[in-house]
Amino acid sequence: MNAEIITIGDEILIGQIIDTNSKWIAKELNKIGVSVHQISSIQDEKQHILKALNEAESRADIVIVTGGLGPTKDDITKKTIAEYFEDPIVVEYPEVIENIKHLFKKVNHPFNEVQRYQAQLPSKATLLMNRLGTAPGMWFYENNTVFVSLPGVPYEMKGLMTDSVLPKLQEQFQLPFIIHKTVMTVGKGESVIAEQIETWEENLPEEIKLAYLPSFGRVRLRLTAKGTNKEYLEEELSKQLLELNRLIPDIIVGLEEETSLEQKVGELLKEKGKTLATAESLTGGKIAATLVSVPGSSAYFIGSLVTYTADLKQQLLNVSKKTIEECTVVSAEVAKEMALGCLDALQTDYTIAVTGNAGPTKDNNDKSVGLVYIAIATKQGVEVHEFNFGQPREKVINRTVTKSLELLQGILLK
Repeated sequence: MNAEIITIGDEILIGQIIDTNSKWIAKELNKIGVSVHQISSIQDEKQHILKALNEAESRADIVIVTGGLGPTKDDITKKTIAEYFEDPIVVEYPEVIENIKHLFKKVNHPFNEVQRYQAQLPSKATLLMNRLGTAPGMWFYENNTVFVSLPGVPYEMKGLMTDSVLPKLQEQFQLPFIIHKTVMTVGKGESVIAEQIETWEENLPEEIKLAYLPSFGRVRLRLTAKGTNKEYLEEELSKQLLELNRLIPDIIVGLEEETSLEQKVGELLKEKGKTLATAESLTGGKIAATLVSVPGSSAYFIGSLVTYTADLKQQLLNVSKKTIEECTVVSAEVAKEMALGCLDALQTDYTIAVTGNAGPTKDNNDKSVGLVYIAIATKQGVEVHEFNFGQPREKVINRTVTKSLELLQGILLK
């Protein structure tokens, strides 16, 4: 089975909100064996919706539409879908009205007649009861294609998908198994990895596909197995993962579903009973934010000193004014003093310190854009590493975060 997702709303097209619905829906469909072949975002306008529905029907078994189900005049999805199915008959569902009244009563909001429109659905629609909001979902089965219309509010959409849509799809169709395993690697680029595993990749079984997913400082290798025999697929995936680990053991940090780089660093710190702090300049606290995104990080992460200016580096990290004047703030010497100053100020076992020029211009230190120094300090000493991460600014910052954690992981594994 293949599916298409259509998100409706001008607010998506003008960048006012990000379409997170499609990502979540695609992931959940994949779990039950439905492949998403296309995702579209369209205007809240009748002709656009009619055209999108017609095109989707020609190429998909399942069409899922989100958005445009509100009671106001700018929400036209329900009327347009009724027109698409040539279904002028309206059925009013008393249970929807009662649900709206119940929801409004909880927030002390009066029920008004405009809300009655929410309970009126085309006669060909199967009601999908929305207990979390006022707009119910709709299920149509026409011309051997399933059409599902859901509210655009993320938590309402997720509730309907989980409670109604996914179980109904599994009940109606015999679906294959789709299993993903994503291997996280750090330290080598996509082309280098591809060369190392070329023979293995060429000999993968027909039912297993490999995809390279490069990002800042990391490459994810996603293995996807698809078929009707779940036990065989899992066994074959395990076998291929073992072989992949044998080929590139030095750069694999774990499976994405299991362990991210920041999680792995946290686990190593906890195992050793050690603590960590950061002293950040160009990253502005992003290393700390990445570390604390892991639940339980308070067991090992103490805090961060974000010292963006030369004055703060001197005041909070005890960086020498002379060092700054002689070497500039973007230097190995300043990175070293930042790391030691943080170690002394926050009394941790490890510190990460970063300084550099993320761009887009050279600042008054005249150091090239993309130049970064990363220092890792312990009570036994300091390691300082120099990198040039190029441009643009976002890339420099993200690569600095990743490389910092990668360097610390290397030290912790020694």
